[in-house]
Amino acid sequence: MISTLKNILSKPVSIAPLITFRVLFGFMMLCSILRFITKGWVYEQYIRPEYHFTYYGFEWVQVLPPLLMYAIFGIMALAALGIMMGWAYHWSAALFFLTFTYVELIDKTYYLNHYYFVSVMALVLVFLPLGRVSFFKPKEGPIFSHIPQLYLLLPKVIIGLVYFYAGVAKLNPEWLIEALPLRIWLPANSHLPLVGPIMGELWLAYAFSWFGAIYDLSIPFLLCYRKTRKYAFFMVVVFHMSTWLLFPIGMFPFIMIASSTLFFSSKWHRSLWSLFPIKSLPTDRTIYYSKHFKSKALLLGVFLLIQVLLPWRFLAYPGKLFWTEQGYRFSWRVMLMEKAGYAIFHITDPLTDRSWEIYAKDYLTPAQEKQMSTQPDMILQFAHFLKDKLREEGLSSTEIRAEVYVSLNGQASKLLIDPSLDLSTIRDDFGHKTWILPYSR
Repeated sequence: MISTLKNILSKPVSIAPLITFRVLFGFMMLCSILRFITKGWVYEQYIRPEYHFTYYGFEWVQVLPPLLMYAIFGIMALAALGIMMGWAYHWSAALFFLTFTYVELIDKTYYLNHYYFVSVMALVLVFLPLGRVSFFKPKEGPIFSHIPQLYLLLPKVIIGLVYFYAGVAKLNPEWLIEALPLRIWLPANSHLPLVGPIMGELWLAYAFSWFGAIYDLSIPFLLCYRKTRKYAFFMVVVFHMSTWLLFPIGMFPFIMIASSTLFFSSKWHRSLWSLFPIKSLPTDRTIYYSKHFKSKALLLGVFLLIQVLLPWRFLAYPGKLFWTEQGYRFSWRVMLMEKAGYAIFHITDPLTDRSWEIYAKDYLTPAQEKQMSTQPDMILQFAHFLKDKLREEGLSSTEIRAEVYVSLNGQASKLLIDPSLDLSTIRDDFGHKTWILPYSR
């Protein structure tokens, strides 16, 4: 079996599909970064906030001074350009991965599945031998037309996992039986021409829900099969352009459309590149070989295994996932719930028997307040932030309790966490958060 697997992974395949992906990925990342800067989001999300919600275990990742933050985004943009053009490719890929992931680790307020997808793919690109094929000026040294199949299979499997896990996550009663949260979201698009009048129809919410689940579960397999590939890609374009028109999800639809071209034949990719001034895509068969291939294969295999297992960690926690959100992030659960909350923090000073209230809006941006008010780990973090602020003001013995009401998928608001507990005495960890109240409809 090991011998068979080795033969499959080392089988030579054309490098052309990965060159297309590399160029499209770099181009889209460059556009995204420039869009991020020009819209003022560097300031709004990373410079303006007084406090940032770090990820557990990554508290050491801190925001830099304003000029350095803009420098980070400048380096990220240049690295994206380097990936696209094939200039100093491995340095560009590594720099892009490090800068992009650093920015995403600063504040989990802005966590999105497609940001995680970008980090994962950027790390994969670091290990792919794509630096010999560039625009305008051929690289010195040997140019390869074929590479081991491992390097093409890895990103394709990751794309398949994204779709498949997104589909598995939709196999729940609220999505399939109640058409939630689409029955809440779709009516907001009633202003659209032509389709606007039917956006409030219940049957449409059910149609979108069921089609979305079937699409996610089947599309990776349909893209792999030559006879269904062109129809599957048409559905990819229709599906992602529809979601882009209906929901504010940024560049994610375009990233997934571009990524789907990895499943096209090498002949299609070579025909595409014959139209562009790429100078070093050889026509003769030359095969890339690395003496570290076995080590790379083992390392990438471990990385892939982590991606396979990570979405299942929610099974280690009791309670309703959408309510507790323990194991929710990094699991490809895309647009599955509508959650809104309101939080008041009650402060008590036992030394003076004085009590008062603090509101998050006095310390957080609107985006931070919105996310914090529904996510238990962020509520706990904010309570500790308040404890530190009060200590700076000379109040060292305060107790902090939170009264948090949350509505899930249009249901009546309910208490999310135990309001009798002093959150400043609770430390976060990977264990079950027993201070989250059970969900009941």
